[in-house]
Amino acid sequence: MKLAAIPGQEKAKQILQHALRSGRVSHAYLFAGPSGTGKLQAALAFAQALFCLCGGDDACGECLECRKFEHGNQPDLHRIAPDGQSVKLGQIQELQREMSYRTSDSSSRKVYVIEKADSMTLQAGNSLLKFLEEPVSPTVAILLATHTGAVLPTIASRSQPVPFLPYSAEQMLEQLIAEEHPPVLARAAVHLASGLDGSRAIIEQIGFAEIRNVVIQLGKESLSRFTAALVTIQQRLSKTDLGADSQLLLSLLVLWFRDMIHYQAGRSDKMVFIDQLEWISAHAFTKPVSYWVSCMELTLQAAGMIKANVAPQLALEQLMVRLQEG
Repeated sequence: MKLAAIPGQEKAKQILQHALRSGRVSHAYLFAGPSGTGKLQAALAFAQALFCLCGGDDACGECLECRKFEHGNQPDLHRIAPDGQSVKLGQIQELQREMSYRTSDSSSRKVYVIEKADSMTLQAGNSLLKFLEEPVSPTVAILLATHTGAVLPTIASRSQPVPFLPYSAEQMLEQLIAEEHPPVLARAAVHLASGLDGSRAIIEQIGFAEIRNVVIQLGKESLSRFTAALVTIQQRLSKTDLGADSQLLLSLLVLWFRDMIHYQAGRSDKMVFIDQLEWISAHAFTKPVSYWVSCMELTLQAAGMIKANVAPQLALEQLMVRLQEG
């Protein structure tokens, strides 16, 4: 992936492409921002551009070094991911040993990427700090972190900060549709995850489309067909694997009730269940906003009950009773 292909993150791309264009590449970068904002993809795209023989502000994708990179045959790229819950001292020491080996071309650049650098143990951080202060030239370090406060201040101060901002739901939806994911599923997923990776994982989850269909059925039946809603729970949940995804179902049900409020407020463009616009338009005004807010609160309470080890079927049946009571 080229830097230009990274969705959004214009500030981050501007910093990196300026460094490539000007030739003033820092010895260390700290990519900081929430998960799901494309930090790893950008790190790999930047690394490829650093190896590219064309010398522009992005990888050409065609030269020998780009082809080696894309096929996973770039020996001067080193990646570290947490060993368990943290990046450990032994991993940093092994990195230092690998980086000390000479390449066939003494002028070639080496790059290392440390994922979740904010999970480094104190010993690992101190070891890396010494490595940053006395880099093997030419070397570029790319550190990825979600919580910059957990990165040693001395490491952060020696690294060029590159900010990664959270994607808006609209940006994620646009990207997912561009990737040819079903729009109705993408529209729901972007409200259930904090980033693109999480949204993709939800869309690709087996049974997600079926769970969404069950939510639509329960949402409609909860308004006036209480008995039918209980039958739906028994047939669609208790006798299938859908019951294992009760938290996802309830999260979607909250969005269903929120759509009623969006429609009343004239914000149809913000609706998640946009394919149900005709039904929602006919029923949203049958209840006041306070009713739909109460439905959202009751649904969240049901989710809390399941987290407290109440059986999902029981929690869902009780929710239907409370929704019927208004």
